[in-house]
Amino acid sequence: MLDGPGKALRHERRPVPEPGPGQLLIKVAACAVCRTDLHVVDGELTEPALPLVPGHEVVGRVAEIGPESDGFTIGQRVGVPWLGWTCGICGYCRGGRENLCPEARFTGYQLDGGYADFMLADARYCLPIHGDYSDVEAAPLLCAGLIGYRALKMTGDGERLGIYGFGAAAHIVSQLARHQGRKVFAFSRPGDLEAQDFARDLGAVWAGGSDQPPPDELDAAIIFAPVGALVPAALRAVAPGGTVVCGGIHMSDIPSFPYDWLWREKKLVSVANLTRADGVAFLELAPRVPVRCETVSFPLDQANEALRRLRAGELRGAAVLEMA
Repeated sequence: MLDGPGKALRHERRPVPEPGPGQLLIKVAACAVCRTDLHVVDGELTEPALPLVPGHEVVGRVAEIGPESDGFTIGQRVGVPWLGWTCGICGYCRGGRENLCPEARFTGYQLDGGYADFMLADARYCLPIHGDYSDVEAAPLLCAGLIGYRALKMTGDGERLGIYGFGAAAHIVSQLARHQGRKVFAFSRPGDLEAQDFARDLGAVWAGGSDQPPPDELDAAIIFAPVGALVPAALRAVAPGGTVVCGGIHMSDIPSFPYDWLWREKKLVSVANLTRADGVAFLELAPRVPVRCETVSFPLDQANEALRRLRAGELRGAAVLEMA
């Protein structure tokens, strides 16, 4: 439970909630720990519904089905992502861009999330999990995988792809990119040789610090690190006509840079959340690649330690909380 920004999470015992119309009660099996959770806990995302249960990369099983929640069975395994509710009636929702709904609510931010034994979720935003993934292996797919998949789609079909910030999302995206026949160029924190080795292990053709230029011009780049200074660096690294995608929900201020670095039809775009279509498509694709998630498991009562290690850059792959 989070009571306010900058505070450690605390344990709280609550009654198991009952699902209302359109809701499922989920018995949580695993919940991955995302950098967005850090942004919420550290107060960089400023509109949480406090007190709050964080967590939005949830894998669990349907324990109870509320009225008007068709298409699910008791015991079915499902995933619950960041986008947890939309109005369904605005122009964005009706136009297939529900990720931009102005009334949207988000799991582990305005809705209680998966750092818990049980949680409620809108049945419309519960996604089937395919393949032979364990619960722990599947959890990072629900955000690191989904947001990475949407970001990758926005890069077009260029062959040379740069990835800035080689953490949970990057290690999934690099597998997708390699599956598509692309060449991955990985950028880590300067001096982070372990992250660079991790990228090479996953097939990157080059890995170096974010303060280094790549050996070849890039066709596109994705920035996962929440560092605004990487935007002009990535723009300089991409070729004319290239695209730079900002894949995070929060980023420090982007410093000013010469217009010449953007000129020649380079594009700078951001990714906002996900759609259910993204979720269905990616979760069907992942086992066919197959995407494999490297994880470090923690029991639920060590959530603060998992967040600390993520903040310190001490994790290879994704941290995942396992419920008893």
